[in-house]
Amino acid sequence: MHLQQDNIKKKISLVFPMLLALILLLSACGETTTALDSKKEEVTENTGTTTDNKVKMITTVNGEIEIPVNPQRIVAEEYLGSLIALDIIPVGAPELTIKNYYFKDGLTGVSDIGVYGNPSVENILALSPDLIITGNGDNYEMLSKIAPTVVIPYGELKGVHEELTYFGNLLDKQEEAKAWLLEYDTQIADAKAKVDAAIADSATFSIMEDGGKSTWVYGDNFGRGGQPIYQALGRKPPNKIADEIMEKQWAELSEEMIEGYAGDFIIMTSNNRTVEDFKADPVWGSLPAVKNNHLYVWPEERSWYYDPIAVLAQVEELTTWLTNLNE
Repeated sequence: MHLQQDNIKKKISLVFPMLLALILLLSACGETTTALDSKKEEVTENTGTTTDNKVKMITTVNGEIEIPVNPQRIVAEEYLGSLIALDIIPVGAPELTIKNYYFKDGLTGVSDIGVYGNPSVENILALSPDLIITGNGDNYEMLSKIAPTVVIPYGELKGVHEELTYFGNLLDKQEEAKAWLLEYDTQIADAKAKVDAAIADSATFSIMEDGGKSTWVYGDNFGRGGQPIYQALGRKPPNKIADEIMEKQWAELSEEMIEGYAGDFIIMTSNNRTVEDFKADPVWGSLPAVKNNHLYVWPEERSWYYDPIAVLAQVEELTTWLTNLNE
C-alpha cells in the first residue's frame, strides 16, 4: 500500500510542473492575441479601412455573386458619376469618364484603366480592387478573377432615379442617394416650371448628332441630351417617330429622312458645325426648327454623358437656352 501511494505521489510531482508550464503558455498566447487584436483595431482606425471582411450576396446578370459590404478600392469602368454623387471616389476608371466635362477637376487621384468599353486588365490588376463595376459584360470572366465584378448593362437603369437608387442599395448609401435625389428633384422642378412657362406643351423635340454624311437621332436614355429633355423636362419627340425612337433608342438617318425626324426644337451634337453652318445647308436650312432659331448645337464633350451629375448640369444649360430664345 505504501509503495502504491509513493508511486502516485511521484506521478503527481511529475505532472504538476507540466500543467503549470501549459497554463503559463496559454496565458502568454492570450496576451499576444489580445495585443495583435488591439494593434489591428489601431491600424483600422488610422487608415479608415475595414478588417471585418463582411460580405453580402447580390443578384446580377451573371447570377448571385458575393461582394464586400464596405468596398474600399472600387474600379468603375462605368457609372462613375453615380459613385461621385454618393461621395465615393473609385481608385480607377477609363480615361473617357475621368475626363467627364462635368466633374473632371475633382478626379486627379483616379487612375486611368484604359479605353472605355475595353479597359486594360493589367491596369485594373495593378490597382488591387475589391470591387469592379462595369456596363460591359464582355470581359466578365477575366475581371471577376481579379475582384467581384458587377455588370449593369448599358441602358438597364432607366434614368437618374433608378440609377442612383440602385447604387445606393448596392453600396449601402441609401440615405446619401435619397438626399441627393431630393435636391435633384427640387432643381429639376424649378427648371421644368421655367421651360413650361416659355415653351408650349405641344412643341416637339429631337435629339440628334451630326455625323457628316449621316445623322443620328436618339431616345431618352442614350445621352446627347435625351435624359434632360425627355426625362427631366418631360418633353416629347415628334409623334410619328416617338414609339420607334423610344423603343430602339437610336436610328441612323440619311439626308432624305431628316425632315421626318426633326421636331420643333433640335438639340444637336456636333464638334465641327455651328448653327450658322446648319442654316447655310440646303437640307438643314429648310427645317422649321433651324429657320426659327430653335437649333441648339453643343460638342460631344458636353452631350455624351448621361450620369446624374451631367444630367443636372445639362438641364441647367438647356433651360437657360430655352428660356432666353425670345430675348
